[in-house]
Amino acid sequence: MKKHHHKRFGTIAVDKGFISEEQLIKALELQATDNIKEGKLRLPGQTFLDEGLLTEAQVDERLETISQRIVYMMSMDFFKSHWITN
Repeated sequence: MKKHHHKRFGTIAVDKGFISEEQLIKALELQATDNIKEGKLRLPGQTFLDEGLLTEAQVDERLETISQRIVYMMSMDFFKSHWITN
């Protein structure tokens, strides 16, 4: 079965010019530190939002794109399992 590889939330934000690579690295370091020291797990979009690196509209745009990708992948898996035979 073919494994789907898609860019991560932060990488897409860099590609779109929303944040720099340095800002991505800083946010991911902060996310990891919060997780280790405080046991607090924030998703990348929330971290970027909390740190003022992305606006709500930018986070929403990324989440919408991710949601569309998930729906597409699920529909393709359904199609393959129901219509394509070996």
